[in-house]
Amino acid sequence: MLRAAIPLALLLASPAHAEVAATSDHGFVTTAQAEVPGKTPYEVWKALLQPGKWWNPVHSWSGDADNLYLDAQAGGCFCELLPPPKDAPEGTRRGSIEHARILAAMPPRLMRLTGALGPLQGEALTGTLTITLKPDGANTHLTWTYVVGGFMRMKVEDIAPIVDKVLAEQAARLAEFARTPDAAAEPVDPRRRPN
Repeated sequence: MLRAAIPLALLLASPAHAEVAATSDHGFVTTAQAEVPGKTPYEVWKALLQPGKWWNPVHSWSGDADNLYLDAQAGGCFCELLPPPKDAPEGTRRGSIEHARILAAMPPRLMRLTGALGPLQGEALTGTLTITLKPDGANTHLTWTYVVGGFMRMKVEDIAPIVDKVLAEQAARLAEFARTPDAAAEPVDPRRRPN
C-alpha cells in the first residue's frame, strides 16, 4: 500500500532542485536536492538503509526493489539479488548485481558510494555518488551528487539528463519514504530470505 502512495506523493513533493551540474567529453556531474520536513538526519539515514522501500523497481535488474540491500559500511555493497530463472534446476543459486560499493558511511551525515549505475555499468566509467544529510531547523536537507567519468560509447549530452532524472526521482522517493512511519522499521536484508 505504501508503494502505491509514493507516486502520488511525488507529484505533490518533488525535489527542490535537480540538474546536470557539469559536463565534459569524458563525464558529467548531476545533483538532486530534497527537503524532508519534520525528520532528523538520523531518521532519514534509517530510511536510506532501506532501498527496497523507496527505490523505483523500474530501475532495478530484477524489477523488484525488495531484492535491493545496502550494507552501510566501508566496503559494503548496494546490491541486488536476482531470483533463479523459473526453469532453473533445483538448487540453482540466486544471481546478484553490485550497483555500487560503499566508500564511506558516516551516519547520519554522509554516505559515499562508487559504481557506474544502470546502463553505465557496461562502460569503462567510474561513478561516485555522495549522499549528504544536513539538519535544517526541524527538517533534513538531502543532497545527492553523482560524478561520472571515463570512457563511454554513449554521448554525454544524451545520457547525463537521463541519469539526472533517475537519480532525482530516487532522491525524491527517499525523501517521501522518510516521512512515513515505515521508515522507522529495521532494514530487511533479502540475503536472509530463502531462494
